[in-house]
Amino acid sequence: MARLRLVFMGTPEFAVPALAALVAAGQDIASVYAQPPRPAGRGMEPHISPVHAFAAARAIPVRTPQTLRDPAEIEALAALGPDAAVVAAYGLILPPGILTAPRLGCINIHASLLPRWRGAAPIQRAIEAGDAETGITIMQMDEGLDTGGILLAERVAIGPATTGALLHDTLARLGAGLVVTALARLAAGTLRAAPQANAGVTYAKKLDRAEARLDWTAPAARLERRVRAFDPWPGTWFEHAGERVRVLAAAVAPAGAPAGVPTGAVPGTVLDDEATVACGAGALRLLRLQRAGKAALAADDFLRGFALARGTVLAS
Repeated sequence: MARLRLVFMGTPEFAVPALAALVAAGQDIASVYAQPPRPAGRGMEPHISPVHAFAAARAIPVRTPQTLRDPAEIEALAALGPDAAVVAAYGLILPPGILTAPRLGCINIHASLLPRWRGAAPIQRAIEAGDAETGITIMQMDEGLDTGGILLAERVAIGPATTGALLHDTLARLGAGLVVTALARLAAGTLRAAPQANAGVTYAKKLDRAEARLDWTAPAARLERRVRAFDPWPGTWFEHAGERVRVLAAAVAPAGAPAGVPTGAVPGTVLDDEATVACGAGALRLLRLQRAGKAALAADDFLRGFALARGTVLAS
């Protein structure tokens, strides 16, 4: 593979495997761009991002501009003389001057099969929607929101036990390998971007903390998918007896269980002694729970120290 001069633009853990793969492939990383340090932890001290930390540990220059729209930032990137920019969950909009500065353009690693799930949270929205599969798309970026031409794509199945955390790690590894392949073929002139289909466009809106509260009026199947999709962040929870309880794992209760459940039970009603809760359709069995500041416990152990009596109605 020809050695390329690259700019890498990414911020969270998802982007680290791709940067690591490019370094391992012997590519010349002229600079890494990451979002500025953010306050975190009890002391709210500024913390650098995972990509920033990875690059700094390897003496790769790092830039953390608040915006790329400043003409001076565009000039600074162009002055690096990059063959290509690789973008993975960077978090800043790339203006036209940045998109056109690299010789081969800006290449994005997107965690869905475009045009499905353009936008900020494709991993979680695919699980939440009940998709049977998702994947990685390597895209030639343009000025639209994930609308650029497709260079390469690879599919991944979403199973009944797939969580957001598991899918995140799977797709991060897949994207890392795929972008190395895409760059090699671009440099050799054997890869061309294909326009995205006009049909099947969906948008993965940004995750909101407000979505983490379980709405028992929703179908049990949808809530079970949300529990998996929102692992680890923002998580899912309900309130009872003045406490917020996190739901770390759940399953749709079998049809007809528990025995004797009245038809039309009020959503949020605890139906048995095993933390099964009536929903808008069906019932959700809570399998793993956690109180604030406490260890996560299997439901049986949790219920020994936190009463969820049969007939209790949990607020939505």
